[in-house]
Amino acid sequence: MSKVVAVCRSEKKGVTKDVVAEVTLKKDYGVEHDAHANSTTHRQVSLLATESIQKMRDMGLDVGPGDFAENITTEGIELFSLVPGTRLSVGKEVTLEITQIGKECHAGAGCAILKQVGKCVMPKEGVFARVIQGGTVRAGDTIETAR
Repeated sequence: MSKVVAVCRSEKKGVTKDVVAEVTLKKDYGVEHDAHANSTTHRQVSLLATESIQKMRDMGLDVGPGDFAENITTEGIELFSLVPGTRLSVGKEVTLEITQIGKECHAGAGCAILKQVGKCVMPKEGVFARVIQGGTVRAGDTIETAR
């Protein structure tokens, strides 16, 4: 079963996100009180799997949820294999629609992790989504591919 391992947010861009008890997602906006929330973008929420984070740990990095600036850290779902347009049901209320797989790291300059070890998982394995139906998300919530 796929689930949420952690939820994260930060009020500033360009920094790691703090793990919090829960986040509120607003329709067509993103995570309340998060610097990346914006109604004009298709990248309202970012997700990264713990399995992807583990790849960086295997390279010797001490990293965990929020260190890649993701809003939702997952387990048991290969996020980067989803196609844009896929909908995810998260917990009892939230529906997300995958809009982008991967991203360019900081305008081509590379993030701190890329500079440190020469590799970062977010550009290939992080995914972005827009909020179709809002609500509260917390660690332990289930994630299902919506039909």
